[in-house]
Amino acid sequence: MSTKTPRQFFKPLAIGAPQPLRELPVKLERMIHFVPGHNEKVRSKTPEMAAKVDVILANLEDAIPADAKIQARAGAIEMASMVDWKKLGTGLWTRVNPLNSPWFLDDVTEIVTKAGNVYDVIMLPKVEGPWDIHYADQLVAQLEAKAGITRPILFHAILETGQGVALVEEICAASPRMQGISLGPADLAANRAMKTTRVGGGHPMYKVIEDPVEGRERLSAQQDPWHYTLGKMVDACVTSGIKPFYGPFGDIADLAACEQQFKNAYLMGCAGAWSLHPGQIDIAKRVFSPEAAEVKFSLRILEAMPDGTGVAMIDGKMQDDATWKQAKVIVDLAKQVAAKDPEMAKAYGL
Repeated sequence: MSTKTPRQFFKPLAIGAPQPLRELPVKLERMIHFVPGHNEKVRSKTPEMAAKVDVILANLEDAIPADAKIQARAGAIEMASMVDWKKLGTGLWTRVNPLNSPWFLDDVTEIVTKAGNVYDVIMLPKVEGPWDIHYADQLVAQLEAKAGITRPILFHAILETGQGVALVEEICAASPRMQGISLGPADLAANRAMKTTRVGGGHPMYKVIEDPVEGRERLSAQQDPWHYTLGKMVDACVTSGIKPFYGPFGDIADLAACEQQFKNAYLMGCAGAWSLHPGQIDIAKRVFSPEAAEVKFSLRILEAMPDGTGVAMIDGKMQDDATWKQAKVIVDLAKQVAAKDPEMAKAYGL
């Protein structure tokens, strides 16, 4: 048998480890803001940034030089005590180095034993299959037991290889620790031998073109090379009851393209995206919060169909149980946003 039975699935993997969660905590996670753990200047701004974002992530992996890995790890542990995270309501995550690196074991060991009661999520890069999750799951359970951690630390995997994409359903279902999955377009592009150096977004070579039209240049439209992978990832996450996220948009200067990519991800069902620069925070906050007009219309649908059954006509548009479910998704998200943002609560009428 390749998977655990239902009765075994929610049992702790180590004596003394906390009981696994049966439901994910209800949290607003529109942006995961990356902070390089080794950069003291940027790290010192953690309290200021934590007040503006939904999630702060201490980054130990890509973009951290090899000779700064230990320093980054120490910085991540320091960040745990820089803010009263529970009172603030902002999530604290870390992205550790990959399982096949010489830093992974010490990353996880030190984060869990020295700051495990503060960190909410460990982001695992370059996950190839469920076996990666199983290994990390057993290790973290043992460390939680050793350190007396009172609630389980969750996992967030990054899809960065073709094999990971092929096995994404199994990865999602590998452990009750799974919180979500992000698309990692840069490493995935390299693994697939895609001919691009872009980190996310569209590409001018990937487009459709209309049939020849006499007398004028043929129209074309740039396409999204990540659409299939994102859709596959979203379906896998929904099947296992975890959250899909877009990931990074690398061209920090192109805010318009970043916003469009985030909008595509939001429409496709993603809960949020990564912010690599402060300039991307407001974009993610705006995009992954439903528009006020959409919320107000959704509230009218729920009001017209209190029990979610039947048919109602609103502004000449037919609403039924399917559109009621769509409206509930939007209103539930709006309530989470309103709880954190008084201005949006006012705009929504909540």
